[in-house]
Formats: sequence, C-alpha cells, structure tokens
Amino acid sequence: MVRVSERLVEEKVRDDEVLSALYHELENDEELQTSLRLCNDMVVKRLYYNDHGPMHARIVAGSALEILDILTKRGLKPVTSYHGLGYRDAAIVVLLGSYLHDIGNMIHREMHHITGTYIAAGILSRILPEYYPDMRTQLRIKQEVLHTILAHDDHVQSLSLEAGVVKLADGTDMAEGRARYPYTYGKSDIHAFSALAIKSVELKEGDEVPLVVEVDMVNEAGVFQVEEVYGKKIATSGLDRFVTVRLLIRGKYLKSYNIRG
Repeated sequence: MVRVSERLVEEKVRDDEVLSALYHELENDEELQTSLRLCNDMVVKRLYYNDHGPMHARIVAGSALEILDILTKRGLKPVTSYHGLGYRDAAIVVLLGSYLHDIGNMIHREMHHITGTYIAAGILSRILPEYYPDMRTQLRIKQEVLHTILAHDDHVQSLSLEAGVVKLADGTDMAEGRARYPYTYGKSDIHAFSALAIKSVELKEGDEVPLVVEVDMVNEAGVFQVEEVYGKKIATSGLDRFVTVRLLIRGKYLKSYNIRG
C-alpha cells in the first residue's frame, strides 16, 4: 500500500535515470514553475478553489506513476505500446501529463483543460527533443501528453490508458492539505469541509479489481469528495471497471464504491 503524497513522485522516478532527469527538469523549469504558481494566483486567490499549483502537480505525478505500475502489472496496455514504444515511454507520457494537466488554470478555471493544451504544447516543444530526437516519435509522445491534459476534465472521455491514469491520479489528491489555501482565504462550503475531512489516500493492488483507492476520513463529510468529485472522474476515465474506492473513518471500514461510467 502506498500513500499519496508530495514525496511519492521522487520515489517513483528514483531508479530510472531518464524519468529522474525529466522530473528534475520540470521542477527547475522557470517558465513551468512560474506558470504553476500563477495557477494558484488565479484559482485559489480569486476563486477560492483548492490547490492547483506546484504541490498539486507533484502529488498527481507520483500517484499517476504508481497507478500506471499497478494497472500495467495486471495486464492493461498503454497506448504507447501499440506504437512500438516501451513502458518508459508510457511513464514519460504519464509524468508529463500529470505534471502539466492543470496549467491552463493560469488563464481561467473555465475551459482550463483546453487552454492547458496550448500552453503545454510550447513547453513540450522545448523539452521533448532532448528525449526524443526522432520527430515522429516526439510528436507521438506530444500527442498523447496533450490528450491526457484535455481528457482530465470530468466531461471528456479518456481514450488511452495513460489519460485514464492521469485522470484517476488527479482525483486522488483529495486529502486535507488540498483545502488548506481556500480555507485560509475564508472558503467554508461543502468542498472545503469535505476535503478537510479526508486525512489520507492510499493506493494498492486489489484482488477482485486491479486498483483500490483507500480513503481515510475523520467523518462522513469526506464522502462528498468521493461521490461528487472523484466519482465523475472515474466514470469518464475508461478505467471504471478496474478501480474500487474503499472508504474508512479513522481506520475503520465504512463502505466501498464501484463507480461505473
């Protein structure tokens, strides 16, 4: 069982020289990091939404790489494999897609999954040639990364394993720290209280389904976050039949959800 946290991504890339280099390039890219901070200026300070900045990018990236590992271990195939590419290429798509998925928020929350593809395209054009000197492969990877960004929206159907993984991972960043900023600015609606009720999210390989997302809460307010927020992501992830959400209150089992699209 693996806990979703900011530190998880470091653990996931540590043993792969290419993934580690790519991750640290993202972490030190001035344009990207400034853009992610601007996302919070727009979304948190103006709209009082949950964190969508650098911390969220790291958390989702670590979660996405863990989910990719679990699902491919159980036989699910990344779309990159149909293009003659390997597992590392799928991991690169997932790492880039999860890290960049919310960058459109720097312009506005509305249609951020669309504007995000335009912003990310420029960043990818700078970064990818270093890892993919062949233009055709570079564009294939870029296409799949941009698809994960567009498809992370609740209403857009994911059409690849990689995109579904990023969408599932996005929803796993639901623990209390995510609501810290809006709550500080005075937001006190069900979204804030629900997120504050969730203490931890853990990922593990299941028996009946490949992926179990275990959510531990202090009270039942956290159920809203699962049913009304995460459930919508699962429904359009293309992976709904492969995931179960298991709810606990202070470590004691409450109930499970098998959400079908």
